[in-house]
Amino acid sequence: MTKKTTNKKTTTNKTKSIASKKTPTKKSTIKETPTKKRATPKSAVKKKIPAQKKATPKKKPTYNSEQIYTMTEQAAYFAALNDQFKKDPCEYWNAAQEEIQNLL
Repeated sequence: MTKKTTNKKTTTNKTKSIASKKTPTKKSTIKETPTKKRATPKSAVKKKIPAQKKATPKKKPTYNSEQIYTMTEQAAYFAALNDQFKKDPCEYWNAAQEEIQNLL
C-alpha cells in the first residue's frame, strides 16, 4: 500500500512543476484613447433641404412668317382631306389661319 501513495505524490509534484514553468503573460501596452461625446445623435440632426429654384416662366417660341405660312398650309390641307374636299379651299384656309393664330 505504500507504493501506491508514492505514485500519487509524484503526480502532484509533476503538476506543480508544470505550473511553475508557465511563463507570465505580458501586459498590453496599448493606451486607451478617451472617447469624445457627441453633442446630438445623428437621428436628431435635421438635414438641410436645398433651396428650391423658382420656376422661370417658359418663353413662347417665336415663329417667322414662313413657318406660320407652312403651318397654315398643312392645317388647311388636312382639314380639307378629313372633309373629303367638299368645301371651297378658301374656307379651309381661313379656318386653319384662325386655328394657328389661337395656338400662337
